[in-house]
Amino acid sequence: MAGGAGGEDRGRWAVEQVLALAPRQSAIAAAQPLAVPARWSGLGCDARAVWGRCAGSSAEPYDTVVDHVGVAFRCTCPSRVFPCKHALALLLLWTRGQVPTAIAPAGLASWIARRIEAGAPAAPVDDGGVAATPAAAQAGSQEPPPAPQPEPTSGRDDRVARMRAGLVELDRWLDDRVRTGLSDPALARYATWDGLAARLVDAQVGGLANRVRRLAGVVGAQPDWHDHVLAELGVLHLLARAGCHLGALPPALADSVAVALGWQVRQADVLAGVPETDEWMVMGRSDTREDRIEVRRVWLRGAASGSWAMILSFAAYRQTLDASLRVGTVVHADLFRYPGAGLRALLVRREPSDAGEVRAPAVGGVVQQATVAEACAAIGDAFIAEPWVERTPVCLFAAPAKTGRRWVLTDRTGSLPLAVRSGDDGLAMLLACSGGRPALLVCEWTAGGLVPLTVQLPDRTVDIGPVADSGFVDPGLAS
Repeated sequence: MAGGAGGEDRGRWAVEQVLALAPRQSAIAAAQPLAVPARWSGLGCDARAVWGRCAGSSAEPYDTVVDHVGVAFRCTCPSRVFPCKHALALLLLWTRGQVPTAIAPAGLASWIARRIEAGAPAAPVDDGGVAATPAAAQAGSQEPPPAPQPEPTSGRDDRVARMRAGLVELDRWLDDRVRTGLSDPALARYATWDGLAARLVDAQVGGLANRVRRLAGVVGAQPDWHDHVLAELGVLHLLARAGCHLGALPPALADSVAVALGWQVRQADVLAGVPETDEWMVMGRSDTREDRIEVRRVWLRGAASGSWAMILSFAAYRQTLDASLRVGTVVHADLFRYPGAGLRALLVRREPSDAGEVRAPAVGGVVQQATVAEACAAIGDAFIAEPWVERTPVCLFAAPAKTGRRWVLTDRTGSLPLAVRSGDDGLAMLLACSGGRPALLVCEWTAGGLVPLTVQLPDRTVDIGPVADSGFVDPGLAS
């Protein structure tokens, strides 16, 4: 049944107005599959609003409503972006005349009444009979309206409040540490850090809790541990302040901050995005241990796009990690990226891997000619996109060498320190494979230096990445 006639048709938007509201291009791409009546129930619209229930990945449908006059949105989905893909899909249905005219439910009618009483703006009608969205209303659309249901708060609101309280407490704690100095004996006690981390877990900012716990192992570990601790305290301060102002940040940056804080993103929401289809080369693997959990990072690079991506997998200590992506193979697959500037992604295979080895020529001329200076520029670009980045992949053509007591990768443009030390298996394998000569290497940059992951030989790719069971220590905390 088509929408109503008369004044309601005169107020109907054009598709271009819906597209203009999208916070990013990918939001429209994610909304298009949902803009079909079969995905919705309880659809309705009147001269002020349009509403419906969208069947999503959760057990319960998402209740979505759009005030198309005052331009405001409300949806029960967990998205941090306004308008979300459900609101955009609902507007697309409405612009196509696929939403029937109906009487607004009681909860929705009360929400609209409150908006009118609060002086929500009315959209003017242009000569063509299409409601022109005011610029002020578009700017105001970034703030969600009051809930249409009578409940004063929601679980999401409670979580945001707890997160903010935890971040404020963390910033206060950081001020105290800077004021008392890093010579405070309390910093040498693990309980000092563990207590703060536990409070951050209670505040549902587990990402920062992990960073705090890792700092406990740095204090006193090296002669220059003060530099490392001070730098990490600065990162924690940056994230704490950014987390308290998520609503004022650009959407992509807000997503990056939220992920760094520990906000979990459901796989179903990631898979609802726009895929990148390519021949994905498995460039390197790196295993670390965090408490009793082993973490595996697999670094991929698109053969056509040249873009990097990271696949994460986890296993309880001493259990088996996912080994389906073998270093040196090529996978034809769709890749779906997590929100933000980070490289984490999900991979959906289009066909079984042919298990063909990635040889040096297949990596591309740009990678083959990568210098230390170009690797430094790539690391700098990663910092610009995400200043709190802990790891990023680099590919360079350089030789291992020893300068003083430390090993480095060097060429005519400069050198970069290695996180591995004499006696480490990774360093021994690197020297054995390269013979001390320049080689095409894939490494993982950390604050402690480069971690070599693979060596590209003329006839094969050698995986030399760290293994958690070998007693490997997180190089992000190494000197």
